Amino acid sequence: MKSGVTLATVTTEFLERPGLAPSTRETYELTLGLLLQNYGSWSIGIISKQTLVEYLNNLSHLKYTTHQKHQAILQSLLNFAVEQGYIKSNPIRGLKQRLPEREKGEHKSDSAIRYLTQSQLNILYAAVENDLRLSAIVHLLHRTGCRIGEILALNIDSVDINKQKFQVLGKGNKERWCYYSDDAAKVLAKYLKYSRHQNTNALFTAQHPVTLKVSRISYHTLHDYWREITNKYPQLQLCRIHDLRHTFATERVGLISIEELCSLMGHESIQTTLRYAKVTSQKSESAARHASRDLRRHPEPIRYTLFTAFCWLRSQEVIDNLVELLIQIVHRIGANAEKRVDKELIQDFKRVHGKNNLLYQMAEASLKTPDGTIKDVIFPVVSEVTLKNLVKEYKSTGNAYREKVYTVMRSSYGGYYRRILPLILNKLEFRSNNEVHRPVIQAISILKKYADSKQRYYDAGEDIPIDGVLRSGWQEIILETEADDEIKVNRINYELSVLQALREKLRCKEIWVVGANRYRNPEEDLPADFEAQRLEYFQALKQPSDVEVFIANLQKQMDEALTLLSKGIPKNKLVTLKNTGKSRICVSPLNPQNEPANLTRLKSEITRRWRMTSLLDILKETDLRVNFSHHFRSVSSREVLGDYTLQKRLLLCLYGLGTNTGLKRLSDEIKGDNYQDLLHVKRHFIQKEQLRNAIACVANAIFTARIPTIWGEGTTACASDSKKFGAWDQNLMTEWHIRYGGRGVMIYWHVEKNSVCIYSQLKTCSSSEVAAMIEGLLRHCTQMKVETNYVDSHGQNEVAFAFCHLLGFQLMPRLKRINVQKLYRPSTGNNDAYPNLQPILTRAINWDLIRQQYDQMVKYATALRLGMAETEAILKRFTRGNLLHPTYQALSELGKAVKTIFLCKYLHSVELRQEINAGLNVVENWNSANSFIFYGKGGEIATNRLSDQELAVLSLHLLQISLVYINTLMIQEVLSQPQWMRLMKLEDLRALSPLIWGHVNPYGTFRLDLNVRLPIETG
Repeated sequence: MKSGVTLATVTTEFLERPGLAPSTRETYELTLGLLLQNYGSWSIGIISKQTLVEYLNNLSHLKYTTHQKHQAILQSLLNFAVEQGYIKSNPIRGLKQRLPEREKGEHKSDSAIRYLTQSQLNILYAAVENDLRLSAIVHLLHRTGCRIGEILALNIDSVDINKQKFQVLGKGNKERWCYYSDDAAKVLAKYLKYSRHQNTNALFTAQHPVTLKVSRISYHTLHDYWREITNKYPQLQLCRIHDLRHTFATERVGLISIEELCSLMGHESIQTTLRYAKVTSQKSESAARHASRDLRRHPEPIRYTLFTAFCWLRSQEVIDNLVELLIQIVHRIGANAEKRVDKELIQDFKRVHGKNNLLYQMAEASLKTPDGTIKDVIFPVVSEVTLKNLVKEYKSTGNAYREKVYTVMRSSYGGYYRRILPLILNKLEFRSNNEVHRPVIQAISILKKYADSKQRYYDAGEDIPIDGVLRSGWQEIILETEADDEIKVNRINYELSVLQALREKLRCKEIWVVGANRYRNPEEDLPADFEAQRLEYFQALKQPSDVEVFIANLQKQMDEALTLLSKGIPKNKLVTLKNTGKSRICVSPLNPQNEPANLTRLKSEITRRWRMTSLLDILKETDLRVNFSHHFRSVSSREVLGDYTLQKRLLLCLYGLGTNTGLKRLSDEIKGDNYQDLLHVKRHFIQKEQLRNAIACVANAIFTARIPTIWGEGTTACASDSKKFGAWDQNLMTEWHIRYGGRGVMIYWHVEKNSVCIYSQLKTCSSSEVAAMIEGLLRHCTQMKVETNYVDSHGQNEVAFAFCHLLGFQLMPRLKRINVQKLYRPSTGNNDAYPNLQPILTRAINWDLIRQQYDQMVKYATALRLGMAETEAILKRFTRGNLLHPTYQALSELGKAVKTIFLCKYLHSVELRQEINAGLNVVENWNSANSFIFYGKGGEIATNRLSDQELAVLSLHLLQISLVYINTLMIQEVLSQPQWMRLMKLEDLRALSPLIWGHVNPYGTFRLDLNVRLPIETG
């Protein structure tokens, strides 16, 4: 062993060893700087484990991932010292890395390394299509998995064009061959032919704008181009060029062996490659769609990967469903009990008015004749009937009513549900991050402990949590006092209260469940690297990092909006403010407008030219023009179906699902394609994400095909609303709709002003429309840039206003209860400001709450933007059952401020009210077309499988947007004739809609001939 060598000397040799990339060397130098500052002059032989552990412990201020990186680099340095003979062994070999600390908001992420989803890839490829050089680089990075430096270092003579491969020099000066696909070859050929400079050997070239000197394109130039492209699309923001390499690896995990993938990626260690072995929903879906015999045909790596993915995600799904079932059962116990008691009391219930006056009369009569009887003194003043009604009213509203409801609940729970709920509770592990809710967790443990016991009361020595578990006013019902003043806790009564408390906390995620997805630890929904990437996250949301700037902007906007409304209200003939009563705002309704006569003529002309066009032909024509069917790829590793046969069967399946007629009916009509053939295509080719990609493809085709002189310039506004569909009810998705009645599900649509639906969601009847609204704005994958969204009253609340503001959207609702709305003041101490608005002004915004929770609000908004969890799962924390949550209170204050600004503009401008009303009319028209297309089985979704329900909804969406696409082309062909275009007035074009179906026939026999086209010349 060499002696006397200092740590600084060993570190210098470690950093100067051959094969170390310059960027890696720079990272090592920065990381080891503090270590050398403290111990650089020490002999490496005397540095003990205790010294190094103390050094690492002093780095506790670092984020745990950064701390782990420090430790890993230190491990590499000491291993190098062992190899060179400077020390016998690594003193910190086997030292455990620091774990995340919950108190600091740290947690391990269950997400894989960053990669691009299929929808993001579609957007990216479309965005770079016109830039041949960038398009070629993106295709090669995605199709080969190369590093950026490896691609940029390529020379033209390194590429074998015929065999579609090239050789790169990777880390450690290792050479390897990389192979690219046909689509990448086509793009590369275009670049070489039209865009590459010929007077250099570099494959990818750049020319200086001033000197015109041609050189190899640099990483910084490429990065600038990348940022310029990705900043235009919200879905691509924060995506890195290097993520294309991760995407290549993630797509191939399970399809090839880890050893093969390691070789393709150029990794030195297979442990590096194992990072990509992530369980994804796509793999789970692939496993679910394979029959067991199909899985056995795969080699072991693919078979076990698919099966593991399926089991893991299905276990999360089962736990989520158990939690949903628990919530529904507890709710049903209370709701059914109240319904029964209300039914009994409704017959004799009669509210008595003027109770204070009656009390005065009874007291006065009693004092005048204190010795008289009730019959002689009281009844002449207050009749016996009135007193009976008073008693009945008290029984129906006071403790007596609660006791009666509780008695019915106890009977129902003790006789039936008590046998079911312990089985569910025993399978779930509940936890909470808030000490306030610990009593509920302890109470659940007691319920599990006594699950098999038949005793009526808990043991006297048992510590039974009361505070934080029992509702106020219910303790006298639940706790029983014995003759010796000993208080006993009745088990059945206590269990009911615990279950009700558990339901409330589960719904707002104050209590979460281990192993769940939607009901997982809410801290896992938030970005773990927020502190390290704080500025980047604020920039991505386009919000100031300084909360004072954020507040000042809002206060200025509020003051301007309130001043504008106050000055304009005296002259506003359509809006009146009242000084008394609850309804203080009176808005005159808009006058309905008749359909322009020329639109009726246009529809008649379309019906004459394309009379009784088959809906199946419309779907076929759309595919032949747009080629959306290329998005449908098999989940199997190999398919032998020809393109013509596959396209035909895909269209039949999509039509059968979208019209709800089913595959059997189509197979009976179409010769040569039996039911099993169509079923095979449905199971192996049609998945949710592929349908969404096909829908986005058609939507983008409509945006491209539109003629601005007819449809106007591109819009940034859409409207969103839901529609109820009947559905089978032996599943957790179907619920009774409280407004429309009947059991079913809801479909939430996002439709832009010219009837293009950019996003659709299947949701339960009771789920949040606010969550669905935000989800659609963030997750649609079309090229439309949404900035404004119109909703009805159910799609908005104060939290919705707050999140939309943070995410950069304008929320514009049509408020049903506009008469009781209030406006908030931007600041305190100036009560005389805005004199004409005094009847509807209320308190000032609590800006201190926003100051305290600004970072936390941005953190939740970032989680929504990045899709770190389901939107509804994140918003569950901000419901009425969680009013004390500090972030909820801050969001509520922010929402009040933003809503005040909107209300001022809404009341001041009749044009804005007309704009919102027109937008919502478009989505209502979209809803009315649903029943025309989805006519099979009475319009009821006839399946209990959630995946099949989603496929039916998305197929309906694809059919309907295909109808809009073909109608757009038909209308444009008619209006391409000068005499028709001259006939159209401004009001005709403003009311023009491509969602018409008077010329369409969705019924009858089903004939599909891919060689027969619709007679449309334009487009």
